Amino acid sequence: MEKLFEGEYRLMQVLWDEGGVSSTRLVELCRERYGWNKSTTYTVLRRLKQKGAVRHEQARVTPLLTRKQAVRAEGEQLEKLAGGLSPFLTAFLSGRRLTREEAEELKGLIDRTMGEK
Repeated sequence: MEKLFEGEYRLMQVLWDEGGVSSTRLVELCRERYGWNKSTTYTVLRRLKQKGAVRHEQARVTPLLTRKQAVRAEGEQLEKLAGGLSPFLTAFLSGRRLTREEAEELKGLIDRTMGEK
């Protein structure tokens, strides 16, 4: 999956929140949330369709890419740019300390990823 740009991610947020919607409703929602006009919404929709992130058939728009898939792909891209997982996490945290809850959540994630319980 190609990287989603900000506008594409915003339109996907609408689709993830709403599920499949008519293209008319999608235009309304994007106007309400982002102040976009019809042309902007259709331009972003066309790019997402080309990337295979959405289906647009019979005036209905359905997300094909899940929120989880998009977040995972973005994380993998950022990890590559950072040069590995450790530099990625260091940059992501920007020097701030984790709360005890965040540390426990991260530890649980690592344990599940490694197949440990």
